[in-house]
Amino acid sequence: MSVIIKPIISEKANSQSELKGVYTFLVDTKANKIQIKLAVEAAYSVKVEDVRTMIYAPKVSSKYTKKGLQVGKTNKLKKALVQLVDGETIDIFATN
Repeated sequence: MSVIIKPIISEKANSQSELKGVYTFLVDTKANKIQIKLAVEAAYSVKVEDVRTMIYAPKVSSKYTKKGLQVGKTNKLKKALVQLVDGETIDIFATN
């Protein structure tokens, strides 16, 4: 089971990483905070201070067609906000 799926690169995530040292990752939905901390420390060789997680519910969409109502949904997502110890940085663009 791969805990870290990919880093999230957005304006908000980049500003948090530059100003506060908080990096955002898309992680496996079954991973807990301890597993996320160990995976980030092993992958990027940094010291993690704090991990916060968010679970996003799947989005349901429906549309009417000739065959009736078609219903679909997206997958459930889990994001992790990883705060590093002062002085530590991750170069996300170089490791992708």
